[in-house]
Amino acid sequence: MISDTKRFEQAIAAIDAVNAEDPRKETAPDGKEYPKELLYGMRMSDMLDRFAPEADEVVKLAVRAQHIKRWAIPRSDYPMDGFGYKQWRTTLYKFHADLVADILREAGYDEETIKRVHSAVRKEALKLNKDTQMVEDVADLVFLEHYIEEFVQKYSHYDQTKMFDILRKTWKKMSERGHEAALKIAKIPAHLAPTVVQAVRGE
Repeated sequence: MISDTKRFEQAIAAIDAVNAEDPRKETAPDGKEYPKELLYGMRMSDMLDRFAPEADEVVKLAVRAQHIKRWAIPRSDYPMDGFGYKQWRTTLYKFHADLVADILREAGYDEETIKRVHSAVRKEALKLNKDTQMVEDVADLVFLEHYIEEFVQKYSHYDQTKMFDILRKTWKKMSERGHEAALKIAKIPAHLAPTVVQAVRGE
C-alpha cells in the first residue's frame, strides 16, 4: 500500500506536471522563466505555508490545484461582459475541481478527501466551508503580493472606479484572518499599499 507521504507527493507532482504544460511563460523575480500556472501553484503553496502552516493535506492539495490547466479555457471564449465573466469563472471552477479529483483518485485518495478538495477548488460555500475559505484567502494574498501591480496598471489609467470595486470585492471574500495577513504577511509592493488601503476603506 502506498504511504500517505508518497501519495501526497505523487498528487503534487501530477498537478505540477499538468501545469508545466502551460504554453504561457512568466519570469519570476529570480530571473527564471516558468510556465505561468506552474509558478502560480508554487506561489499558492508558499503563501499557505506562511499564512496557515497548520493547514491539512486537503487544503495543501486544493491550493496547489486551484488554477490547474487554466489556459485550456480562455476568457475570450465567453462574452466580454459581466454575465460572460461569471460563466467563465463557473466553468473554470468545475474544470479545475474535476481534473484534480481525477488526479487524486489515480493517486489512491479516498472519496471523502477527494470530495473535500473538489468542493474547495470549486469554491463552494465560501464563508461557511473552512477549506474553501482557506483557499480563497490564500488566492487573494497571492494576488496582492504577486499580481496586483499588473492589475493596477491595467485599470488605473482608464477605469479607477472599476479597479477599486474589484479590490473591495476581493477584500469582502477574505476572512478576518486573511485581512490581518494582507497587512502583515503579504508583501504588497510599497508604492501600491496606499491604493489597496484606499480601496478597501471605501475612500
